[in-house]
Amino acid sequence: MALVVPVDLGASSGRVMLANVSDGTLELTEAHRFTNRPVQVRDTLHWDILSLHQGVLDGLRIAGRGAAPASIGIDSWAVDYGLLNASGALLGNPVHYRDARTNDVMPAVPADELYAVTGIRSMQINTLFQLVASGVHDRDARLLLIPDLISYWLTGVQGTEITNASTTQLVDVRTGAWATDLMVRLGIPRELFGDLRRPGDSAGRLLPAVALETGLGEVPVTAVGSHDTASAVLAVPASGDRFGYLSSGTWSLVGLEVPEPILGEDSRLANFTNETGVDGTIRYLRNVMGLWLLQESMRTWLAAGRPVELSALLREAAALPALRSVIDVDDAVYLPPGDMPARIGAECLRTGQPVPGSPAEVVRCVVDSLALAYRAAIEQAQRLAGREIDVVHVVGGGARNTLLCQLTADACGLAVVAGPVEAAALGNALVQARAVGAVHGGPAELRALVRDTQQLWHYQPTGDRRAWQGAAERLSR
Repeated sequence: MALVVPVDLGASSGRVMLANVSDGTLELTEAHRFTNRPVQVRDTLHWDILSLHQGVLDGLRIAGRGAAPASIGIDSWAVDYGLLNASGALLGNPVHYRDARTNDVMPAVPADELYAVTGIRSMQINTLFQLVASGVHDRDARLLLIPDLISYWLTGVQGTEITNASTTQLVDVRTGAWATDLMVRLGIPRELFGDLRRPGDSAGRLLPAVALETGLGEVPVTAVGSHDTASAVLAVPASGDRFGYLSSGTWSLVGLEVPEPILGEDSRLANFTNETGVDGTIRYLRNVMGLWLLQESMRTWLAAGRPVELSALLREAAALPALRSVIDVDDAVYLPPGDMPARIGAECLRTGQPVPGSPAEVVRCVVDSLALAYRAAIEQAQRLAGREIDVVHVVGGGARNTLLCQLTADACGLAVVAGPVEAAALGNALVQARAVGAVHGGPAELRALVRDTQQLWHYQPTGDRRAWQGAAERLSR
């Protein structure tokens, strides 16, 4: 048995967890949860990284009140970073991937060449696009992705974990090394980037001052699948390889796990990406806008003095007619913060569909549209990978959304297994526990432990799939 501390930083909140793990046990409890709220300063949207770091320290202090943990591991969202000067001081608050600075950025290397090297879909949020937009040329600076930055502040050791590094669009997907030739062509200094480390590698020990402040002692920090989706996919409770996954949070990551990258032009044009997973697997997936559409709608209604409860809205939405109005959830118009219901209404008006009038109608439009996007991604992933699947596993916060899970089963015509909700924290904990010798085996063995210990919900497809086909055709016109 090992006690480990997974730190899971999401785009809207962070949490410090405690996990007891052995070959027959996987128990997760929350020590501390804190808000992650971006801050607009003049024309730039920043992450409040110091507040996040303080939240982690507060959580570690709470975790230190019990038995001493064997390890700490940190995961977060992808692509964003902090820049350090030569002495290791932060040069400025990290910029949020939703900031407008990457609008209309066109890297000097064509998209097909970028894809052939990195396997990553070209998106304006990617680290590569951010660096091209900001024009970083200081060879004395160092770039650390968000989980590696927090880890550095805890340990004083710099490094970049591979599952998150792969999302930068600056790693060679075939070799698993930094794509230095690509950096040269883009004018990005190779010196920005530190050594790559793998899930399970040591990331140092807590600095004496941190150890004293948290009461933990000089506990080891272990590199985990530091991209939260890499950790979440490791915690998919699948049996065998005939499964798809939907990591459902602010973003939805929809796809398959494959042994080798899929780099054909048809794959690139279908907007699929090849991200490195734990133990050298490939997360072959498409980014879908996800629960951001609901989160931002809720924020808009609250700001307008119309506070609503999502669970109540989902119950109301379930009673409304299906597929009355649908939108392309991946349209870039929905990427920035702002009045989401107004943008959804404008698109429905533009396409000649009924405009959602009530919050419940907006929610119904969103969940129907998300299910349609999941259906398209799952069908295309199977075709491009040459593999059929029997089940879609929904992990993350969206596993609690019973309406969305049922609609996903209906749209895909496949069984859906929902859970675990805290998949990223569980995958994080499993890598730590394996590193300290409390569990053994590869992804199959670790997933069996998740399957045997965590609460899961099962959905079977219902209704007429022809209605979903008709909605998809209507959306494509």
